[in-house]
Amino acid sequence: MRIGCFLSSEEHGPKELVAQAVRAEQAGFSALWISDHYHPWTDEQGHSPFVWSAIGAIAQATDLPLGTGVTCPTMRIHPAVVAQAAATSAILLDGRFSFGVGSGEALNEHVLGDRWPGADERIEMLEEAIEVMRALWSGEVVHHRGRHYTVEHARIYDLPDAPPPVLVSAFGPKAASMAARVADGFVTTTPDRELIEQYRAEGGRGVVQAGAKVCFGPDEAEAVETVHRLWPTEQLPGELSQVLPTPQHFMQAAELVTKEQIAASPVPCGPDVERHVEALRRYEQAGVDELYVSQIGPRTDEFFETWARKVLPRFAEERVG
Repeated sequence: MRIGCFLSSEEHGPKELVAQAVRAEQAGFSALWISDHYHPWTDEQGHSPFVWSAIGAIAQATDLPLGTGVTCPTMRIHPAVVAQAAATSAILLDGRFSFGVGSGEALNEHVLGDRWPGADERIEMLEEAIEVMRALWSGEVVHHRGRHYTVEHARIYDLPDAPPPVLVSAFGPKAASMAARVADGFVTTTPDRELIEQYRAEGGRGVVQAGAKVCFGPDEAEAVETVHRLWPTEQLPGELSQVLPTPQHFMQAAELVTKEQIAASPVPCGPDVERHVEALRRYEQAGVDELYVSQIGPRTDEFFETWARKVLPRFAEERVG
């Protein structure tokens, strides 16, 4: 399993994201992921830069592959516009761009006042959006009148040599089936072996990517406090992450999350390297090919200098062997 670095647009501003991308390359990470949000999950996180500007800057600062984890190309931005952004990014990254997409969260997609559809409709919208984007990446003039989108006499003039691979995020069986049918790869944020096996069994091809969070630092209690302050939302159950519309709603829901729950969660906290490695192994055992790891909180020096030095070789040695 390859280990990449997950750049958190919710915690860091655009200049810091570029600086972290450079540090990730220097530290030996294999690739980069970057989140695409209009809002952070909570006000405490405090950031949410426009991802396509950040991608352009990162493309000029590093030679690492870069993917979105993930973009919703269905509501806030029309898929015809997202297709143009992805094509330009693929050019700037010289073919190192992969396009992770998902059905989105109300947190980001409600901002234009559109109705927030149910899960089945969002999956249907995502599949049509992928169809629209791939048609535009052909370089032909596109006319499309579908159930959800209209495109009239549109053509993208600046295209990469090959279309970017589209990886679909799925958190349930219906989305996994759609991903197996149309995607070039699969995206998850949990080590869900059953869902990954379903994707493969139904014909899913390409790489399986996942995102994970850690909080590495010299003191476990401090790390737990940091996670509780910045990412209590990781412990919210069910579909809350898809349906709550504002950071304020997430902060209200997160009041139910305790530090004890954080300490017992799958997010490894503190200096114990073996605990961090064990957390990553769960993704490997579930069938993940590429895992993108995000450091929670301000201790990025420890993450890039110590965590990377101690953890990354554990996986790189096995790939060589």
